[in-house]
Amino acid sequence: MTDTQTAASAIEPVSFTRYDADFEGFSTALGDSFRRYGFAVISDYDLDQRKIDAAIDAAKRFFALPDAVKKQYAVSKGGQRGYIPFGIETAKGATHFDLKEFWHMGRDLPPGHRYRDVMPDNVWPAEVADFHDKVAWLYAALDSFGVRVLQAIAHYLNLPRHQFDDAVGEGNSVLRLLHYPPIPLDATGERAGAHGDINAITLLLGAEEGGLEVKDRDGQWLPINPPPGCLVCNIGDMLERATNHVLPSTIHRVVNPPPERRGVARYSTPFFLHFAPDYEIRTLPGCATAENPDRYPDPLTANAFLTQRLKEIKLL
Repeated sequence: MTDTQTAASAIEPVSFTRYDADFEGFSTALGDSFRRYGFAVISDYDLDQRKIDAAIDAAKRFFALPDAVKKQYAVSKGGQRGYIPFGIETAKGATHFDLKEFWHMGRDLPPGHRYRDVMPDNVWPAEVADFHDKVAWLYAALDSFGVRVLQAIAHYLNLPRHQFDDAVGEGNSVLRLLHYPPIPLDATGERAGAHGDINAITLLLGAEEGGLEVKDRDGQWLPINPPPGCLVCNIGDMLERATNHVLPSTIHRVVNPPPERRGVARYSTPFFLHFAPDYEIRTLPGCATAENPDRYPDPLTANAFLTQRLKEIKLL
């Protein structure tokens, strides 16, 4: 077995069938993976694969449109909604932008909702007739799935199972439809520079195409290439802060493919599950101890945290 194969198998999948059949075991296996790597791989998820494929197909048809058409939808301040063109997002501290373009959908809010000043309306491309329905389904499906993952995390932390339900029920969560185009041999930069995620947890579909790597404790990069039918989940900076680093937000990246795969586009759909804008991120009970003193005695709202980080990655 090669070193790459060994590293790729380092994070053992946790079957989601255990969520109902053995919640205690599911919570322990998932939490242990997060504590060790900041990442977990969840197999046997109960999401409709045909609908997932349909949403990704709608995204592919949008990204195939001419740039001039796509840029009509680059209208949202901070890139929170609609199209974000190639060459914009840049990893914190990086000198070159990421080699990707993407689309953002957020939570739909009714008129007069208290979060409308920080959570803008979605926009939808008229050129892809079924884009709205297909992508909105995927948002709702991952939003619901993420709540169940957070219930397992809460149980692992010896907190009430529904600790986070209200915190994310109207959270500023974002679905990102990602397109990494084929890469010329002389390309500068990489598909996604080394970074940590801002949010509470991220759910990722589409990691089967190689490139995702996680930085291990010893500084080595572990490839994460799960088999079909798996979802990759990782801890974000907000939950790292709330758990006082009991669960780490691990640096990760998407590296450029080897020469024989550079002509192949990569598509993935990370769902960034956020707390509500006014949720106060404070150290959770039991996460500060004599051995692990509280790093964050002063709470910070989720929106203040998000605004600070969006500026750092050049989306604000």
